[in-house]
Amino acid sequence: MESVPSPISPEEEKKQKKISLAIELSQTPENFSFPGINSETYAKMKADEEEFPGYATPIDELLERFTKEGMKVVLGKNPESGNVYILPVQSNDIENDGIFPKQLQMEGITDEKLKELVILD
Repeated sequence: MESVPSPISPEEEKKQKKISLAIELSQTPENFSFPGINSETYAKMKADEEEFPGYATPIDELLERFTKEGMKVVLGKNPESGNVYILPVQSNDIENDGIFPKQLQMEGITDEKLKELVILD
C-alpha cells in the first residue's frame, strides 16, 4: 500500500519558497543596490547599539558600507532553517553585519525576486 504524502502547511510552503528564492538570489553574480532600511528598523538598531555598544557593527557604519558596496543575499549556517540575511557585498560576517530582508525599504528594490523575498520574510 502506498503512503500518501502529508500536505505541507502554508507556513512550511512559505518557508520553502523563501529558501528557494534566497538560494537563487545568493547565486546571482551581480550585486544588488542598497535601497535603505525602514525608519523603525533604524531606530531599533540605533537603540540596541546604545544599549549594547560593540555587540555588532555600528548601524551608521553598516549603512555606509551597504551604500558603497551594495548588498548580497546569504543563507544562515543551516539553510533548511529558513534564516536569510542581507550583507554588504564584501562581508561574510552574518553575526555583525547581517540584517533581515524584511528590514529593507521596499520602494528602492528593483529586482522582483528580491521584492518577493522581502515580502516572504
